[in-house]
Amino acid sequence: MLSVLSYGRLVARAVLGGLSQTDGRDYSLISASYGFGKDFRKGILKKGMCYGDDACFIARYRGADVLGVADGVGGWRDYGVDPSQFSATLMRTCERLVKEGRFTPTNPVGILTSGYYELLQNKVPLLGSSTACIVVLDRRSHRLHTCNLGDSGFLVVRGGEVIHRSDEQQHYFNTPFQLSIAPPGAEGVVLSDSPEAADSSSFDVQLGDIILTATDGLFDNMPDYMILQELKKLKNSNYDSVLQTAQSIAKQAHDLAYDPNYMSPFAQFACDNGLNVRGGKPDDITVLLSIVAEYTD
Repeated sequence: MLSVLSYGRLVARAVLGGLSQTDGRDYSLISASYGFGKDFRKGILKKGMCYGDDACFIARYRGADVLGVADGVGGWRDYGVDPSQFSATLMRTCERLVKEGRFTPTNPVGILTSGYYELLQNKVPLLGSSTACIVVLDRRSHRLHTCNLGDSGFLVVRGGEVIHRSDEQQHYFNTPFQLSIAPPGAEGVVLSDSPEAADSSSFDVQLGDIILTATDGLFDNMPDYMILQELKKLKNSNYDSVLQTAQSIAKQAHDLAYDPNYMSPFAQFACDNGLNVRGGKPDDITVLLSIVAEYTD
């Protein structure tokens, strides 16, 4: 007859054995993007996915899936600079680094840092600023590694609830942390943050977890409860379903952005800062929607 202690050990071994067997499966992300430029046009440029001044990428390399979004700072347009060039070039550079395997999955800040410093060393002058968020799934360890600089960001949803989210970084109202390249002599005048200042986090994910990575055009116009309501439409992990849900979220955010009577999250934040603001916030909107699935070749 087994003692209670011995029986407990056998049960523990059986449970642990089952977990390790399950954990032996590699995970991956089924991802789709959708968005709108502020001028109402949605589109994908030839050299990277861009919606207005926003840019994004989806890349894979061996044991990792990597996502990135960036939001070009529109104020540069007043100085004759196209804000989309900085964000698009930053994301294309980060995507290339991933595809070349020049990164460590546990260190998304390293991807952002390497991409940014390549821009600084570019022989062709590139001016501008951008926020950035990078998310990396390590397929084998089932851990998500993230970094976020500014007011783009991500949500992780499980069982209809937000279980993880990025922290927004603002210097002051409507002035997010940002990477910048200033004209010669203006380095001390243009707001510029180090990529190492990005907020980082790492945590485990499970099959079926939903990861939503987006620019502030989404989060400024849709509160969590609206996003969660749209995510209920995601019924399975195939690409078409993920894309359809990403489209639904982006379209609703776009509609709300131009509703003058809607009390948007941005308007509420403005009121909290002493400003009398109402309505949505017209802006570029980029949505990367992903679901954690079992990896298949």
